Amino acid sequence: MTIPPYLKKGDTIGITCPAGYMAAEKAQTCIQTLQAWGYKVIVGKTLGSNSQNYFSGSDEERAEELQTMLDDKNINAILFGRGGYGMSRIIDNLNFKKFKKTPKWLIGFSDITVMHTHIFSNYKIATLHAPMAGAFNDGQNEYILSLKNALIGKKATYHCAAHSYNKQGSATGKLLGGNLTLLANVIGTASDYDTKNAILFIEDIGEYLYSIDRLLQQLKRSGKLSKLSGIIIGGFTDMKDTERPFGKTVEEIIKDLLADYDYPVCYHFPVSHAKENVALKVGATYNLQVKNKKSVLTEL
Repeated sequence: MTIPPYLKKGDTIGITCPAGYMAAEKAQTCIQTLQAWGYKVIVGKTLGSNSQNYFSGSDEERAEELQTMLDDKNINAILFGRGGYGMSRIIDNLNFKKFKKTPKWLIGFSDITVMHTHIFSNYKIATLHAPMAGAFNDGQNEYILSLKNALIGKKATYHCAAHSYNKQGSATGKLLGGNLTLLANVIGTASDYDTKNAILFIEDIGEYLYSIDRLLQQLKRSGKLSKLSGIIIGGFTDMKDTERPFGKTVEEIIKDLLADYDYPVCYHFPVSHAKENVALKVGATYNLQVKNKKSVLTEL
């Protein structure tokens, strides 16, 4: 696994929006913060674009801008403005030839999960599942600071309170994961991924409970859950239910589906669409300890 170079003061971070539209003013705090950390910032035209629909530009415009930043040796990291939907429309049109020779940190979550699995599976280069530009508007909290620390190479240790559904144990492996919807969506595509001996983390937002069950069944039926080293359950925010109730909470859905596996399971880990979203290096090696009183995830 290749770890891209960590950043130093004076390095350049590019900001682009490869998926949903984002107003330019929503990224101003992020830009100012990155500059205060000592980085130069280059902003693409997709941020605050003149797009009249959901996307931050046409597929061609979004792909072209991202390609330019991937190829530019003077850009040391790419921070995605937001997720939403759109990465899967352009991922197959990107050329990673130059990126492979001079890898850089790609930073984001949600729809950016497609990029994480694609880069891990095809090029074995680590990426950063971490807060995006909009999250900086909540101030420099511990989650934003976790991104700052990750960029300079500080290895992370995260603690998580115990949960009654946890399965205790220890697991070590490459860390994979992201948004559950996208993890199911990329199966069978060029962005598919191998979970053997991996620690998988999952999170999601705004889904119906039956849809969460269906997405998890897809992971199970495709073999993604059978050979894991361990699994981390992040936040499942703004869940919805049908008029006739599904009959289980999201935690109960996950608990029942994982009942056949004996690897460690950690619930309520701070990775989510909410403010609680720590920086995680997809493809890096971590150790997960699920104990009686707490869980600890340590980057090795």
